[in-house]
Amino acid sequence: MNWDNTTLFSDDNADDAAFRHEVREWIANNCPAGLLNRPDRVDPPEMKPWHRGLFERGWIAPHWPREYGGMGATLKQQIILYEEINRAGAPTPFQHGLNLAGPIIIQAGTPEQKARHLPGILSGEVVWCQGYSETGAGSDLASLKTRAVLDGDHFVVNGHKIWTTNGPWADWMFALVRTDTEGPRQAGISMLLIDMKSPGITVQPIKSLTGHAEFAQEFFDNVKVPRENLVGTLNGGWKLANIVLGNERFTTGSPRAAALRLNKARKVARVSGAFDDPLFRQQLARMEIELLAFSAYYHHGAALHAAGRAPQSMGPVMKVFGGELSHRAAELVMQVAGTLGPAVQRIALGDDLHDIAEDLFASRISVVGGGTTEIQRNIISKRVLDLP
Repeated sequence: MNWDNTTLFSDDNADDAAFRHEVREWIANNCPAGLLNRPDRVDPPEMKPWHRGLFERGWIAPHWPREYGGMGATLKQQIILYEEINRAGAPTPFQHGLNLAGPIIIQAGTPEQKARHLPGILSGEVVWCQGYSETGAGSDLASLKTRAVLDGDHFVVNGHKIWTTNGPWADWMFALVRTDTEGPRQAGISMLLIDMKSPGITVQPIKSLTGHAEFAQEFFDNVKVPRENLVGTLNGGWKLANIVLGNERFTTGSPRAAALRLNKARKVARVSGAFDDPLFRQQLARMEIELLAFSAYYHHGAALHAAGRAPQSMGPVMKVFGGELSHRAAELVMQVAGTLGPAVQRIALGDDLHDIAEDLFASRISVVGGGTTEIQRNIISKRVLDLP
């Protein structure tokens, strides 16, 4: 059975089919060969030429309104674009600017903030990171302690952030800081845009299990941040944080990662001989059925999300099901690889090299990033099911 599950619905109308063909052909001719089907992580400096190419073609921000430099694409066109990027084995540009900082600046930023920051996000010249997590304030984000005290025309920031993806390369951070210690924890949080070259900031890279220093921790020692870098209202950061997390959970809950890993499981099983085992084929079929069902739900949820009508439970449900399915798919790849997984760093699948162990480690991000699946279940139980 040769099923390309990276394109899970083939109901393109004539215009969509033409767009899919155009995207597929353009990616084949323009994505740098060294980035295709990379077994290791593509860091921001290597990503910039590919990001720039998509920007110059007008496809870097399909979900942004045209008035801000986006593509203004239909939901189906957005899905097609990312399906074709994944089909080709090309990397998806980092989300921190395009999917997180950019949309929140568009929604809540001042005209000056939009004029200053959106062009650099679109072109890829400016690398962004997300300053949320702290020691003791990861999934329990409302416990954050990094303080920002308003002093005239600037805030003075002191504190610590950790597990910051792309922190070692970031030019700017959108950060949650505590601006009021009275009242409910959520009520005293604000969002600031922080120039990472500001005096008083120390960045320390953190190596992950894969060996890449893709994370960092940052220390803020009397860092001055102009008052004009406040996004939205003072002490109104919690609402903005939940908007950002909702977008992030839709991204990390996407079925694309699970689809790619299940395709990899097929290829690895043929190399290792596990494909001849009927128990493996049964397990694979069961997971592909789950993938198909979840993809239908995801497409429906994405349509509601784009229209601003998604129920509160939808983001957490996407995150839980999509993240866990993706991680189980990575575990299946390791299982069928047998001794090829941990014993050999990279194995050849056709013309491509794959690092099975590294991909398994990376899959953990889908069940931790943006709030652990345990936290998502708590959100569903308390806010949706009204359980104690």
